[in-house]
Amino acid sequence: MGKFCHLCAQQEQTRSRKRQQKEEWKQTFAADPIDLQGLPRAIVIKARQTIRGLAEGRDYREFSGKRLEHDRSVISIPVTRSYRLLCRAAGGALTPVRVVTHEEYNVRKPLD
Repeated sequence: MGKFCHLCAQQEQTRSRKRQQKEEWKQTFAADPIDLQGLPRAIVIKARQTIRGLAEGRDYREFSGKRLEHDRSVISIPVTRSYRLLCRAAGGALTPVRVVTHEEYNVRKPLD
């Protein structure tokens, strides 16, 4: 009789492919200007699109961004309903600082 289980081999191949995809995903964080680890995948992708748009010179208002009232140098850009990208404006340039939950953003002044 055969000593090779096709089902087990297929399952191992699937696990190996998933491990590789997970490792590739982790490596993409090295190129980010801010720490996006620990955020849901969809939030990371949307935040990266927004950061890339800002780096290309698009205006923060195109992303529905607003300056904070208590600190006009801080700009809040909605990533989704639940997350905000905070940027600091200095010398005409925007520097991404971090992504926070909407709850964290509303409870306290985010960059103090």
